[in-house]
Amino acid sequence: MYLYENIYSDLTMMKRHLIFLFFLLAACISELSASAQEKALARIRIKNTSTIERRDEVVEVKFSELSPNLNDRSFRLVEAISRKEVPYQLEYRGAVKPLNLLLQISRLTPGQEIIFELIDGKPSATAAKTFARYVPERKDDFAWENDRIAFRMYGKALETAADNAFGTDIWSKRTDKLVLNKWYKAGDYHTDNGEGMDYYQVGLTLGAGDIAPYLLDTIRYSKNYHHYKILDNGPLRSSFQLGYDSWKAGELDISATKTISINAGSQMNRIEVNYLIKGSGSTDVVTGIVKRKTPASILLDEKNGIMGYWEPEVQGKGIMGIGIITNDSKDMKLANGHLLSLSTIKNNIPFIYYNGGAWNRAGKITTSLEWFNYLAGYRYCLDNPLNVVVSH
Repeated sequence: MYLYENIYSDLTMMKRHLIFLFFLLAACISELSASAQEKALARIRIKNTSTIERRDEVVEVKFSELSPNLNDRSFRLVEAISRKEVPYQLEYRGAVKPLNLLLQISRLTPGQEIIFELIDGKPSATAAKTFARYVPERKDDFAWENDRIAFRMYGKALETAADNAFGTDIWSKRTDKLVLNKWYKAGDYHTDNGEGMDYYQVGLTLGAGDIAPYLLDTIRYSKNYHHYKILDNGPLRSSFQLGYDSWKAGELDISATKTISINAGSQMNRIEVNYLIKGSGSTDVVTGIVKRKTPASILLDEKNGIMGYWEPEVQGKGIMGIGIITNDSKDMKLANGHLLSLSTIKNNIPFIYYNGGAWNRAGKITTSLEWFNYLAGYRYCLDNPLNVVVSH
């Protein structure tokens, strides 16, 4: 009997071991399966090699470097250590296939790096932080915004109106929400109901950073834009093209296309201007900011191509800071009722500059020193991009 009891006990113990091994093996298989599902299609390593902290920057990653298998594949983007999903955007710039993957870095200190992984799966829905649209209900306006600021350009239908205007208009926001559709629908966007307003005065000027030929010390304004094309529309970058019919600039006939883009988290636009010039291979141009009659703080930094203006306060409405950054300014001056940055643009060769603004009542930039420092920091970041390395 004792022998049988021992045999029974051994068999019971063996059975328990086998059950334990079975569940252990099942757990391992499950873990391996999950690991296979999480296998990275590509890794993106981003490092801040600059000397300043980087905040809210949108980073471009060339889509061709990620993987040839991603063209028709759904994938998620996660932070490698936390496994937290990160919103992204595929940028097309009007092409059929994506050119870039865009992602936003919230904060990177000097020397810090962060790794992201692309993994199989359907990405979560992402709230848009940028938006652009044609506004036929307001005389062909074209308006765009991000989570910081908003802008508009005036269309063909406004040219015959008594309140016609030429240059770039800027809207004062103090919300990170997108408001264009809401404000246009309400109709009264000249009153601040808690989100901001449009009080910037453009008139027949360059406004908040437009561009025009400059011949014989005279600004040769174009007419308003006539054609548009949206290239990308959020959630992290919106870009579009505005086409301008031919106009006379002295003896020259000039037509223009402006490709404008705005990133989430930025106070600035990127402007790419292409002039078709009949009668010459190039022309002098100015990028400009309309100057008010009351004295205010001005920055003309020719060495770094930075032009800044901290406008005089408008009673009950606040203060606007306006800025322009160029790569090849030949001269900066106060003339023709503007702050002007003089450059040369060549026929059918893109000319790139940046314009933008900030409103003190938004609370992020509240003094002229803060605004001029922002512009200097933006210039530094353009010259010292974050280091991006893709691996597989």
